[in-house]
Amino acid sequence: MIRTALGAALAALVTSSAIADDHDDLTVIHAGQLLAVPGEAVLENQSILIRGERIERIEAGFVTPEGAEIVDLSDDFVMPGFIDSHVHLLSELGPGRRFNRFTLSSADLAFDGAVHAERTLMAGFTAAQDVGGDFEAIRALRDAIRSGDVAGPRLRISGTSVTPTGGHGDVNGFALDVMHDFSSPTACDGPANCREAVRSLIRGGSDVIKITATGGVLSDTAAGVERQFFNDELASIVEAAHMMGRRVTAHAHGVTGINAFLEAGGDSIEHGTYLDQRSIRLMRRNGAYLVPTVLAGITVAEIAASPEAANVMTANQRRKSLEVGPQMLDMVRRAHEGGVMIAFGTDSGVSRHGDNAREFELYVEAGMTPMEAIVTATINASTHLQMEDEIGTLEAGKFADIVAVDGNPLEDIAELRDIDFVMQGGHIYKSE
Repeated sequence: MIRTALGAALAALVTSSAIADDHDDLTVIHAGQLLAVPGEAVLENQSILIRGERIERIEAGFVTPEGAEIVDLSDDFVMPGFIDSHVHLLSELGPGRRFNRFTLSSADLAFDGAVHAERTLMAGFTAAQDVGGDFEAIRALRDAIRSGDVAGPRLRISGTSVTPTGGHGDVNGFALDVMHDFSSPTACDGPANCREAVRSLIRGGSDVIKITATGGVLSDTAAGVERQFFNDELASIVEAAHMMGRRVTAHAHGVTGINAFLEAGGDSIEHGTYLDQRSIRLMRRNGAYLVPTVLAGITVAEIAASPEAANVMTANQRRKSLEVGPQMLDMVRRAHEGGVMIAFGTDSGVSRHGDNAREFELYVEAGMTPMEAIVTATINASTHLQMEDEIGTLEAGKFADIVAVDGNPLEDIAELRDIDFVMQGGHIYKSE
């Protein structure tokens, strides 16, 4: 009897110790209002139990396991961390920016990127896709964030854009010898050369291939914003990328480039300013996402009309900014009404890093409900980035990427401009 009693006592002690230890690494968020799955009902008074980087479970009521760290958000509106599908973390539009490629090293750009990455995270964006920039710098930044050395959104990267020689992704507007010496390493002409550009990016670690299917607003050339690749070049890029397990997204403003890229089997469109009904049909047929970047259009139009325009933009850039920028709000309205899948994206770097949430307000202005706008930056964006099993909703097994505000964004979407709480992978980065 004594041995039995002693054994039972020891077993109870071990079990009790194990439970206590089990709760030592447990964090519990008490959420007053919880939008766990955007598009579904808001839940009241819920507990999110987090172990390490991931959500263990969600329970009704405010549970307080002994030994757990309790985070009191009982007066707040809690949501999944947001995802920005189109950023450029290494730079920001301003005086002298166009000379960065000549004056800044990859190391300089990576340090600038670290500053912008932290601002993005503090704004509630716990994941992002960087689609165009110095390959060495953005790869180093991505990997530093993954290893926990730098605070920033979980990053997928494209590296430099695949562009035709002299196209939007190439160097333009300088002396001939300068443009020759500083041409993009992934500028290509002809199907074989374009396949090589894609493969070199994948070899270097690109998560996605980004191409410039049309001219752009901020390239210093009077080449317009219509298509810049031939059909055989587009087909070779898409085929080479898909063959090696990468999706292809296209910077595309003009309708000729949008439709040619989609007909070649492209996976998503960045900007999409002049899309038409055929574009909408092709996107629905392909299951392609639109990343609207309305904020970029609004930003360049505002700068081009300001007294400071001459210090920031060339004449070509100002003209295109005033022509293209104001078209983008109506574009997203037409795409939304046409049933296109939309993934949130800002083109931050054109706009200021950390101001990403202004894009939500523009979507609502274009006709989305606040809930629909939030879905673009959670469920839709996670699927677009092929990360839907890890992020985008708050469910058991997913990363504990969580944000909160003290108002209700479903009543006033502008609440998302003032994020009060940011957790990424179970680590609290902001708590006001």
